Amino acid sequence: TVARVIRAARERSIPLVLDADALQLVQKDPELVKGYVLAVLTPNVVEFSRLCKALGIDEGKAKEGAEGGKDEKETTKVEALARALEGVTVVQKGAKDFITNGEDTFIVDLEGGLKRSGGQGDTLTGSIATFLGWRKAYLDGLWDTGDSKLAEAELVRLAAFGGCAITRECSRRAFVKKGRSLQASDLTDEVHGAFMELFGEVDGPAGSTKL
Repeated sequence: TVARVIRAARERSIPLVLDADALQLVQKDPELVKGYVLAVLTPNVVEFSRLCKALGIDEGKAKEGAEGGKDEKETTKVEALARALEGVTVVQKGAKDFITNGEDTFIVDLEGGLKRSGGQGDTLTGSIATFLGWRKAYLDGLWDTGDSKLAEAELVRLAAFGGCAITRECSRRAFVKKGRSLQASDLTDEVHGAFMELFGEVDGPAGSTKL
């Protein structure tokens, strides 16, 4: 079962990206991922609310203490869920993507396409998983990145950031070409171009990128 796969991954310190039906498992048994800092959850607004309910979080109260505008209130709410899960990285998908482990939060507000098709989350989970694979290569020292090293804990959130950015750019590019006929599968054709646009190497020192 999927629950057994999750437990086996935890035992081996293998990163996990959970979406769709896997989030229903977490709803029913939050202990599956609680405290596992290599887990990434990617709920949409509805799935996020269900997770909050399962963990006893009142979304309204979670936002009450936040000062500032809409982004600050949303950040407070997403951080509350991540803290309840004891450090799991939560990516709340929406008009903007909020990425947090309960302590530090990134907001991805790059332009996306004007149509949302079911299945686009597959591009997101696949992109995040790819970046998490590169995280392992980075930690194993397969690339010369100079003397400045990123903290291991930060790399999970950066992988999520990269996945969100690429998915938004794929959506934008696909919508320009397909318009209202866009399907989720059209995003796959844009992955390479989106990656090169956002992260492709540019003139400069070794390792220089656009983002």
